[in-house]
Parts: sequence; structure tokens; C-alpha cells
Amino acid sequence: MTERPRKQEQEEATTEITEVVPGVLRTMLPINLPGLGHVNCYMMEDERGVSVVDPGLPGPDSWNALVDRLDRAGYKVGDVHTAIITHSHFDHFGGAERLREEAGADILTHESFRPIWDRRETTETHDAEDNASEEEIFERIEESFRQLTPWGTERTPPSREYIQRFRAKDNLHARWFQTPKPSVKVVDSQVVRFARRDWVALHTPGHTGDHLCLYDPEHGAVFSGDHVLPTITPHIAGRSDTDDSLAEFFDSLDRMKTLDGATVALPAHGHPFSDIGARADHICDHHHERLNVLRHASSQLGCATVEEFMRVLFSERAWGDMAASETFAHLVHLKVIGEARQDITPDGLTTFEIKPGL
Repeated sequence: MTERPRKQEQEEATTEITEVVPGVLRTMLPINLPGLGHVNCYMMEDERGVSVVDPGLPGPDSWNALVDRLDRAGYKVGDVHTAIITHSHFDHFGGAERLREEAGADILTHESFRPIWDRRETTETHDAEDNASEEEIFERIEESFRQLTPWGTERTPPSREYIQRFRAKDNLHARWFQTPKPSVKVVDSQVVRFARRDWVALHTPGHTGDHLCLYDPEHGAVFSGDHVLPTITPHIAGRSDTDDSLAEFFDSLDRMKTLDGATVALPAHGHPFSDIGARADHICDHHHERLNVLRHASSQLGCATVEEFMRVLFSERAWGDMAASETFAHLVHLKVIGEARQDITPDGLTTFEIKPGL
């Protein structure tokens, strides 16, 4: 059996520092998540010091790597004046609060930024800014998995082995799980200044509702975060806070083709690449193919649950909450465009029946 080629996004972090466009350095911080081996943390020098884009995971390993990369680039933690967070997944904002504490750094996000464990997302039973103990943090994480998905199933909690490994590295210390408190919230098309030039904020919902890209018209650079990646397609969550997250994603991808001067994409995972518009088209095509898979499966499945459709859309090794979430996003899109009917079973499970032209 031929082994699949390794995706760029799976490559392990190195300590290399490279200038990818004038005034912008690419560094890599280690992560160990499904399908990912690193997160790119970009540094931008200017008269105020240095700003960083996506300062890694929560926890001491990532923080120590960030301090090391700053040092290799000739900076100290105290030189950081801004932590820019592309979106609310924890492998992108983990070091932000500590940069605020130790360097007085601003935290810049899109105005809709909201991390998954922010209590506003759930029950408001805890203050997101309190000094929680390790056990309280752990309980909050467990609580988030006890909530039902938008399609009515229970979430799958992390394995006991994974939790114990996470605990052993002191990664559940409360300081690592403080909710980032943005001090600068930008809106779409707002201009911000870093690396001695202007960047245009682009709200690009789809992967998350709060995803932010930054575009530098002067040098044609785009911080694309997880919105457009070089060799994998970003996960599209079946969120409950939007009518059609897949349609949002299509619109956001189309927007990449309007950046006429864009010459280099700076993704959060994988290597910088050119022709972001063409890559956006490829990602769109991938999701249209998935919609067709669901359409073709409907003749055998009839009215079926999200997990039943998921088993058709994904290979068995990928089955789980993320695959079900993306399946739900595609099914909701078919409902919105008039090709599917959505219902709920007596036990609370969401079902869909796909009929083209319904």
C-alpha cells in the first residue's frame, strides 16, 4: 500500500527564522493536533517594537518556543507590542494573554472574536476572568463536551490518556486558559498599521465566524490564517450562530480572488504560497464535490441523521465530531438552497432528506 505524501501542515516545527516579505519574519511553533505539526507565528518589526501573528497554543511548551523564536530573531518578550489573533481556535491565541501580562501587549482580533471556552458561549456560570484552579479549568473543559451538538448528539470527550498527558505537562494550569481579552477589535475593511505600512482587515467567516485575514497592498502579502491553507482544506464547522456557514465560506473564498495585487499568502500552517485566488477556487471545488457526494447518497439513505451522512462523506478513520460538524454544515447549506428538508426525531436527533429541486 502506497503511503500518502505528507501534507505541509503536518510538518514538525523547526527553529528556522525566514523573512517572507520585507519586514515580516516567519517562525514555527510546535503543536501536536490531528493533521497539524506546527503553527506559523509571524513577526513584524516597526518603530514600536514587534508584533506577532498567532502566538501558538496554551501551555509552557509553546510559550518557551515563542520566547526562543523571538530571541533568535533578535527580540525579547518585552519588545512585543501587539498579538494579532486570526481566529478563536486555541492553537492561534495561546500566548496572547501572557504577552499582555508580561509585555503590556495589545491583543488584536476581529470584533466578533469569541473563544470556545468563553462562558458567554455556554451558561455564564463562571466568570471568564477569574483565577480558576486547575480542577475548575478541567471541569469547564469537560462541561463543554457535555453540551449537545447542534444536530442533537453528545460530543466525544478527549481520551483519558490524552488528558493525563496534557496534565503531566502542566498544560491545565489556569494561566494558560485565560480567555484572551482583545484590546483592539477591528471591523471589515479597517486599516491597521504594522511593519511600517498599512494592512487592510478582511473578515473571512467560514472556518470560524470570527476569522480575520490581513492584506498588505504595498507588498501583496495576505495573512490567511486557516482561511486558505496550501495543501489541506480548512474545517468548516456546523455552527449554530449562522444560517449557512458554508455559504459564508464560499463568499469569503471568492473575496480572495478580488485581491488583484496579492502575490504571497502567509498561512497559519504550511509554507507561504502564491496565487491565493487559485487556491481558494480549489477549496471551493472540493466543497462542491462534497455536496455532490451527499446528493448522490440520498437515494440510498433517504431521510437520515447527520452521522449517517457523515459515514458516506468521510472515510472511517475520520469519523467523529469534526467530520459530523462539517457534514452538518453541508447539509444545512443544501437546506438553505432548497435541496433538503430538515426535521427532528422524537429523541432530538436532526435528520435531513435531500431531494434536488425540493
